[in-house]
Amino acid sequence: MSIEANPLPQWLERGIADLFPRSFGDDPSDSLQARFDEALKKKKPLRIKLGIDPTGTDIHLGHSILFRKLRAFQDAGHTAVLIIGDFTARIGDPTGKSNTRVQLSPEEIDLNAATYLAQLGQGKSLDSALLDFQTPGRLEVRRNSEWLEKLELADVIKLLSQFTVGQMLAKDDFGKRYGSGAPISLHEFLYPLLQGFDSVAVRADVELGGTDQKFNVAIGRDLQRHFQQRPQFGLLLPILVGLDGEQKMSKSLGNTVGLTEDPLSMYSKLEKVPDDLVMNYVISLTDLDPLTLPSDPRKRQQAMAMAVTASLHGLRAASTAQLDAEKLVSGRLNAIGEIPEVSLSEVKFPVKAFYLLSSIGLCVSTSEARRQIKGGAVRLDGDKILDPNIEFDDRSLLVGKMLQLGKKTFRRITF
Repeated sequence: MSIEANPLPQWLERGIADLFPRSFGDDPSDSLQARFDEALKKKKPLRIKLGIDPTGTDIHLGHSILFRKLRAFQDAGHTAVLIIGDFTARIGDPTGKSNTRVQLSPEEIDLNAATYLAQLGQGKSLDSALLDFQTPGRLEVRRNSEWLEKLELADVIKLLSQFTVGQMLAKDDFGKRYGSGAPISLHEFLYPLLQGFDSVAVRADVELGGTDQKFNVAIGRDLQRHFQQRPQFGLLLPILVGLDGEQKMSKSLGNTVGLTEDPLSMYSKLEKVPDDLVMNYVISLTDLDPLTLPSDPRKRQQAMAMAVTASLHGLRAASTAQLDAEKLVSGRLNAIGEIPEVSLSEVKFPVKAFYLLSSIGLCVSTSEARRQIKGGAVRLDGDKILDPNIEFDDRSLLVGKMLQLGKKTFRRITF
C-alpha cells in the first residue's frame, strides 16, 4: 500500500484547530512527522481513529468536517478506523451538555448506525462517498461493544483508578454542572474513559475530534501509555458555525445543511451563508484554494455553495441547482426543472399551517413553525401565510403548489 512521502502536507494542515502534541518532550524524532516517516519506511499505514456515537439519524455539514479529514488520510494511504460507539451511546457523550443524556436502546442505536453508514457512502461510488468504503485496507468499521462488553468489573475498577475526581471535574462541562449544582450521574464519568479505551483497543496513531473533544482524546493518550502503547496524536478540527452565523450547526437550532438534502435546497442555503463565515466554510468543507476565489463577496458565496453541493451531489446536479436557485430568486417558478417534493400522505386533515410545516419536516418543531409564519418567512405559491392557525380542510387545496420557507427552502407539494 502506497503512502504519501510528504509528512505534514497541506491536506493535513488545512483547517486544523490543534495538533497535540507537536512532539513528545519537544523531541522532533517523536513527532507526528516522524511517525509519518516511519510509516513510509516500513510501508505500514498509520491508524486514524474517529469515533461516532449513533445518537441520531442525520449527519450535517458540521459533522462532515471530521469525515473529510478522515478521507484525506485514506487518500494518502492510511487506514481510517471508524468506531461506531454502540456501547458508549448507551451512556451518551456529556460534552456540551448541561444535564444527563437520555440513554438509547440497542435497537435505536443499530438503526441510527445504519443510517450513518449510508450517509457516509456505504454502497456508493468512490467519487460520491464521504469515506472510501471500497479500497482494501483503507477503512475498518468497528463497534466498541466488541471490546467494552468484555470488560469485567475488575477491569473497570482498574480504568477508574487511573484518574481522579479532580481530573474529571477539570472537564469544562462537568465543572460547570458541579458548580451550578446540576446533577452528574456517576456513569457519565465513565464516558471519557471508555472512549479513551477505544484508542487502546484499536491501537490508534492519531485520533480526530472537534475542539470540544480535547479532554476525551487526551484520556485516550493517557490510557495508551498505561497499557504500554505509543500514545496517539490528537488532531482537532473547528466546530462549524451554522447558517444563522451565531451558534454551532445543530439540528435542534434549525441552522443546518444535511448531507441528504437535495441539491437545490443545499445550494440555496449555502449561497446565503453570512459573508464573514464563507471563508471558514471554504477551508473546512471544500478543496478550493482561497487565493483563487473571486473578490466579490456574492461570487465567493456562490463559489463555495457550488463546491460543497458538487462534492456531495456531483457537478452536474450542483450546476442545475445554481440555475434553479437563480430562477427562484427572480420569481420564475414555472421555469424550474426539479424542485424537491414533499408528500402529504402522512398528514391528517384538516391541518393548521404551523402543524403542517412541522409534520412534513420543514421546521424542527411546531414552535419553530409558528415563529417562521409570524415572521413572514412562509409562502404558498408566492403568497405569504401570516396566521399560524390558518386551517387547510383538504389536501387537494395544497397539492401541486409551491411551499417556500425563507429564501432558501422550496418544496412542491404532492399527495
